[in-house]
Amino acid sequence: MEGLSERAYAEHARISRGAVQKARKTGRLVLFADGSINAAASDARRGAATDPDQQMRSRGGFGAANDGPTVSGSGDSSSYIKARTALTVYQAQERQLSIQKKKGVLVDRTRAETLVFRLARQERDLWVTWPTRVAALMAAQLSADMEKASGKAVTIETATLQRVLETHVREQLDALADLRVSLE
Repeated sequence: MEGLSERAYAEHARISRGAVQKARKTGRLVLFADGSINAAASDARRGAATDPDQQMRSRGGFGAANDGPTVSGSGDSSSYIKARTALTVYQAQERQLSIQKKKGVLVDRTRAETLVFRLARQERDLWVTWPTRVAALMAAQLSADMEKASGKAVTIETATLQRVLETHVREQLDALADLRVSLE
């Protein structure tokens, strides 16, 4: 016999005999002409053809000393494990964002910007029309107060007061226009 028997290879690879038989049926083992197993070539083929995560699960997930995950074979399992970890982290972050959205903690950025713009526009429109709405009332109130204080009839022109108010309101709105909302 040139190579190892199924039982000897199972011991060599630290897997069950059933796993060796399954690997033989699926073509993941290299056999000699007499049917024995070429251990070195089989290790390489199994390492390339078998999911490292599956290999760890078949051995209980840990090495002989329970010192952490181990993978046999010549396949580059560290890059697979890193990719698997990155995928798991990404999926967890995605789930967290979904939960925050459902709770109302997280909002759509485009929608938030649209709402802030609409609110600022409404407030600006209210301030632009404010002098027209209050100029007549303010002129009448100021005229009455000045007449009481001086004892003489005083008339404040509504149009003049409206122009003064509009000038000051426009200056204030221009100053507010320079403010930028940052949602980052």
